[in-house]
Amino acid sequence: MEYLHIPTHDDYRAEEIYASYCATFPPDERRGEQQFKKLFSNPCVKVFSILHDLQNIGYIISWELTGFVFIEHFEIFSEFRSLKYGSDVISDLCKDYTHIVLEAEPETLDENARRRISFYRQNGFEVIDENYEQPCYEPEKKALKLWLLANWNPEKTDWIKEEIYDVVYC
Repeated sequence: MEYLHIPTHDDYRAEEIYASYCATFPPDERRGEQQFKKLFSNPCVKVFSILHDLQNIGYIISWELTGFVFIEHFEIFSEFRSLKYGSDVISDLCKDYTHIVLEAEPETLDENARRRISFYRQNGFEVIDENYEQPCYEPEKKALKLWLLANWNPEKTDWIKEEIYDVVYC
């Protein structure tokens, strides 16, 4: 598995990532096109194309914050799912970063959400906050009730949420 940093929004891989991002995530769970393009100029953000045998199989949008890495979006493209690539990526991330935080829909939402939470638990993550609210990306979009998960057990989550709100969703 290789992780290719995509430095600009006009890279053809960024365009492929954005197309899949829009097809996979509902509007309230994603940035608009201009916000997405701005990610590439933010020094805290890294957009990676996930490569397997030189083929782009997914992407990660991560934020390097104070004391942890926040995974804003992670996707294995649909044609490559159920091949254990997602677990391989999470394993690689956990080797590189001892403190990772991500958001996910509550497992009580539907079967897909239950499977997603189960996947993260099987790969070393635990729910650290069931009362987290993802701020809206844009005024016409809705805030979302999500769960925060981490690959470590922080004593408190207030500082984590505060930095996510102040840096990622400002």
